[in-house]
Amino acid sequence: MQLAAAMSRLGTESAFEVLARATRLAQEGKDIINLGIGQPDFPTPANIVEAAVRALRDGHHGYTPANGILPLREAVAADMRERRGVDISPERIVVVPGGKVTMAFAMLMFGEPGAEIMYPDPGFPIYRSMIEFTGARAVPIALHEEHGYAFSAEELLAQITPRTRLIIVNSPANPTGGVVPKSELDKLVAGLARFPEVAVMSDEIYARMCYDGIPHASLTTYPEIADRLILLDGWSKTYAMTGWRMGWGVWPEGLAEQATRLAINVNSCVNAAAQWAGIEALTGPQEAVDEMVAAFEKRREVIVRELNALPGFTCPNPGGAFYAFPNITGTGRSSRELQDGLLQDTGVAIISGTSFGIHGEGYVRFSYANAIPAIEEACVRIRNWLG
Repeated sequence: MQLAAAMSRLGTESAFEVLARATRLAQEGKDIINLGIGQPDFPTPANIVEAAVRALRDGHHGYTPANGILPLREAVAADMRERRGVDISPERIVVVPGGKVTMAFAMLMFGEPGAEIMYPDPGFPIYRSMIEFTGARAVPIALHEEHGYAFSAEELLAQITPRTRLIIVNSPANPTGGVVPKSELDKLVAGLARFPEVAVMSDEIYARMCYDGIPHASLTTYPEIADRLILLDGWSKTYAMTGWRMGWGVWPEGLAEQATRLAINVNSCVNAAAQWAGIEALTGPQEAVDEMVAAFEKRREVIVRELNALPGFTCPNPGGAFYAFPNITGTGRSSRELQDGLLQDTGVAIISGTSFGIHGEGYVRFSYANAIPAIEEACVRIRNWLG
């Protein structure tokens, strides 16, 4: 069989590879502490589960509109008003099976041979994978530890060329936990006035997970770029619904119809009962979300303290999400050596920084979506292994 050349350019997500290896080791009897996979360790709140069960009992078993049922899109629009202070028409909202789909649709719209798409590095590995799949050139936006892993608007704007079609921004960020300050977003938006043909996709899937009392700054609040901004958000992280596969995109008026057409061709629609659960998530009690985020903030304090106590490690305080991204150059080991050695020898699963781009060497990602005793035990094992 002869596959399309694009298949050779398709990458993967290393967190799932490490999870598979950790699972095999656990099946062989090894005691595994998983600080690799990026998903909340909390259950989906009971009221959301019950809403899905009720929807199934009420007969919501068939196809829905490709862009999502209207009550759900109205709930998303209301959430946008409440949390970001922006008025969005439900017609601009497209509900999709997970955040990755909005990402993929954006890259399919703008990516082709000869085009350039800019993405954060270190960053979510599927950015680069999907950019290269389309045939476009993937241009990394370097994120520096000394800047809290936030991009420099000046550096970013200097990388734009006549071939640039799309810029990807992610805050709070995976894998670094970095948060872009509003002042830097201000500079970015002001600078983009010189490049009216360049679109922006803002991945804000961790928007509810900001710490130290600093509110989330969203690019949706800038009317200057509203006609070329794509928002990526969803239910997976905020409501511990990773397996439900629920995400939404807010598209400029001219692109919402195109995104819906892609949905018709790719996935038809999102699971009907899950959409009713999504309404309950957005409109129902939010205490479970607040409790989960508070737990993450406490775990953040523990893991940063413990990692900074390890020989050869230095770890800045992440401003959001549930990841720590320590510098491990002082250990004398590469990122991949540390990832593989720790899993095989100690049962601690983490992810090499090189899984997140060329600027990830010298770093590893820890997910602190795990209990504090597990985090502390993992650090004891790492300390012993480092000798």
